[in-house]
Amino acid sequence: MRAHERAALAFLAQAPFDNVFLAWLISGDRSMSTRSALYIYVDAQAGIRGVAFFGRQVVMAAQDDNVIRAFAETAPVYRFERMIVGPRPTVERYWELVGTWHSPPRLVRESQPVLAIHRRSLRGDRNGVVVRRARPDEWEAVAYNSAKMIEHELEYDPRSYAAEFNSNVRMMIDRGLWWVGEREGELCFFCNAGPRSDQTLQLQGIWTPPSLRGRGLARAALHGVCDELLDESPSLSLYVNGFNTSALALYNRVGFLQVSEFSTFLF
Repeated sequence: MRAHERAALAFLAQAPFDNVFLAWLISGDRSMSTRSALYIYVDAQAGIRGVAFFGRQVVMAAQDDNVIRAFAETAPVYRFERMIVGPRPTVERYWELVGTWHSPPRLVRESQPVLAIHRRSLRGDRNGVVVRRARPDEWEAVAYNSAKMIEHELEYDPRSYAAEFNSNVRMMIDRGLWWVGEREGELCFFCNAGPRSDQTLQLQGIWTPPSLRGRGLARAALHGVCDELLDESPSLSLYVNGFNTSALALYNRVGFLQVSEFSTFLF
């Protein structure tokens, strides 16, 4: 299995921004629940041709239709996902195959640009905004703003599962994964460091409270977070809803460039 894992990581590294979540699972999650939901498609002649994960989110990397079809045939065993997410052509083809029997999605995000930034393309400055890792005593503010971001982007309130949601936020803060921007003693920006691989680190949960928008705080804070995290990773990446023009403009001003496109089906 370890040999397959090394080969799978090499396969995933061919599209690092698309596949950072799968690479992160293979490299860092040794739990039996994750291992049992990970599938690697191996061709006797061509080697690794696909990787898929069937957990709360279904995510896959597949080079051709035969591989996507094989993963679709595995899907009926796993019927409790909250989302299907990944490169748009792969997700759309997968849904064509499973949509005949699967429960319908409550929401579809058809176009989600995948963006990436390297040190050489980072633009701007911190403009008086202090960026730092969130402190444990700030968990309630982080949880509240994280919930508002999810409610806005995914149209559900994660506080419906309050104990689990709050526990996850506190655990991530303890691990140094939540970042905040602070201006004159007020928290003005929130972001967390998500899945990572040798090639990139994916930013998630990016949010500025509505009352603090329009002042350049998000741009300054995001620049600062990127400046810090690019010391840890050769690149940073994220994906965003295509209709979110204000977020796209923010990312462009900081120096992010589009490298791919995702789609997400939410259940």
